[in-house]
Amino acid sequence: MNFLKGVLLTASFSLVISGSVQAKELKLSHQWSTKDVRHKVAQMVADDVKAAGVDLSIKIYPSKSLFKPREQYNPLSRGKVDMIVLPLSYAAGQQPAYNLTLMPGMVKNHDHGARLTSSPFMKKIEEYMAKDDVMVLVHGYLAGGFGGKDKCITSPADVKGMQFRAAGKAFEQMLAEAGASITSMASSEIYSAMQTGVLNAANTSSSSFVSYRLYEQIKCFTPAGDVALWFMYQPMLMNKSTFEGLTEAQQKALRTAAAKAQDFYLAEAKKADAASEKTFSDAGVKIARMSEEDFNAWREIAKKSSYKKFVEQTEGGQELLDMALAVE
Repeated sequence: MNFLKGVLLTASFSLVISGSVQAKELKLSHQWSTKDVRHKVAQMVADDVKAAGVDLSIKIYPSKSLFKPREQYNPLSRGKVDMIVLPLSYAAGQQPAYNLTLMPGMVKNHDHGARLTSSPFMKKIEEYMAKDDVMVLVHGYLAGGFGGKDKCITSPADVKGMQFRAAGKAFEQMLAEAGASITSMASSEIYSAMQTGVLNAANTSSSSFVSYRLYEQIKCFTPAGDVALWFMYQPMLMNKSTFEGLTEAQQKALRTAAAKAQDFYLAEAKKADAASEKTFSDAGVKIARMSEEDFNAWREIAKKSSYKKFVEQTEGGQELLDMALAVE
């Protein structure tokens, strides 16, 4: 009898242990405030996964509270954090191919960016991620524009002789080729640099143009519209081994939540561009438009500078570039 009782107790204990193993909390890190769209995307995934009732939860660490912005990819790759949201180009030191996700003229508008994320090009980028034990949960591009302290900027001819701050090395290379002088700095420093005359033009994201009140310094704003030049890929990533270690129900809940969040991300990215334009217009700043001809002229400049350097410095770079440019 005692033996039978022992067997039953052991079986019961095993069931409790196996049930507790399936209940899991994931850690998600990102650099932005809780008001930012990228946090909202993360929160949406966390909320939907919790509501699915699959013994899975996600704890979000916003505002650089877990890792510094550019130091998140390696911990993800090593399983020290389970999920992150970040500009993928931050990890170009680990995988130079990621530089293509912040390249002038690679994306024309948000719908084009969405097509790019489901293309063979992105599948190739995901192969590089897999080598680092990383996978994509939510794809997303955010756009940006140009601001001129004294004049409008739409075509390459407009930037000649200007003192420019650009968002990303590839943009610096392209603008320098067009005749601008480059001053590198964080987007948070643009306002004071324009105020003191260090800069007379800048390129950054739509949200940064608004949050740093650059409408107080510039006379003309070229927002991201039907055609834009600056797009940055900023996905939600997950450690691949961690995902594969989840139950089938937990994986399904994550995938379902991610698909919904991706649609939200695209819609909100479009709204952010429209909101930035309204903010600048309401502040009395002139609004300029980039045309298809302007875009093509910039791309020709990029081919001689940013694209050329990328191909020279990246193994298999030409093939990757051709795959990206093939997406219409």
